[in-house]
Amino acid sequence: MYSVGIAYLLWFLSGFGALGFHRYYLGKITTGLLWTFTGGLLYVGAIYDFLTLPGQVREANIRDALYRDMMNRSRGGRGWRYADDGEARVIGKKESIERIILRLAKEKKGILTVSEAALEADIPIEEAKRTLDALVSRGFAELRVRKSGVLVYTIPELMHGDDPLEDF
Repeated sequence: MYSVGIAYLLWFLSGFGALGFHRYYLGKITTGLLWTFTGGLLYVGAIYDFLTLPGQVREANIRDALYRDMMNRSRGGRGWRYADDGEARVIGKKESIERIILRLAKEKKGILTVSEAALEADIPIEEAKRTLDALVSRGFAELRVRKSGVLVYTIPELMHGDDPLEDF
């Protein structure tokens, strides 16, 4: 997590922002170089940074939290939540999309649509479809078409007994 205090300290130590140390700290390497070679854009950029530094720190924290979240999701790791103040906080192990979809299918007696999965898992429809299709390809689910033309995914293990599938 980046700190506003450290950013202001680096701003001060870099000649009141002219050398751009605070920009390097926030991961803005390109504009840091620009500040270094132009004296903070002849101090106009340095003054701008002095006025907007708290917002820049907040944006850098959010950017890094999103990056870490993406990396952790790919490894099945911990997730992030974002508070109203823009701070990112670790919340522990995040439930996988596949697990959310399976839990929802269990609640719906083993029959699920892509839209229901996307809504419940809070993911894009394409990602829900990919996950459901992966379950089908691995043999855990079946794809069926109702008479109405709606595609549904069934998970036989989670279906209640021999209940007939209505509208198939």
